[in-house]
Amino acid sequence: MAITLTEKAAKKIQSQLAKNGSGIGLRLGIKKVGCNGFAYTFDYAAEALAGDQVFESHNTTLVVDAASLPFIDGSHLDFVKEGLNESFKFDNPNAEGECGCGESFNLKKISTTTP
Repeated sequence: MAITLTEKAAKKIQSQLAKNGSGIGLRLGIKKVGCNGFAYTFDYAAEALAGDQVFESHNTTLVVDAASLPFIDGSHLDFVKEGLNESFKFDNPNAEGECGCGESFNLKKISTTTP
């Protein structure tokens, strides 16, 4: 099991953590929303909680809760700029498709309970 970052994503996370003034890394997860079913969640991780999985990539810590991990396992996270917009972009092998606006996605059938 692993989640990786590009160097650009790692630098953006490190920059945001420095602005925040605290935190060990970025907390990733998914939640049920949108027209396609799920959306990625991003937050500062003050600490790793019981059941969390911790990943290191480019000297940056990613924290994922146990319920979300099966659905984003194997993902690669990038930070992209398109015109005036900038955002984190997931390459998730468990996602089957995205809605037209890119805000939500659906998942391939995975043998576990969704968050």
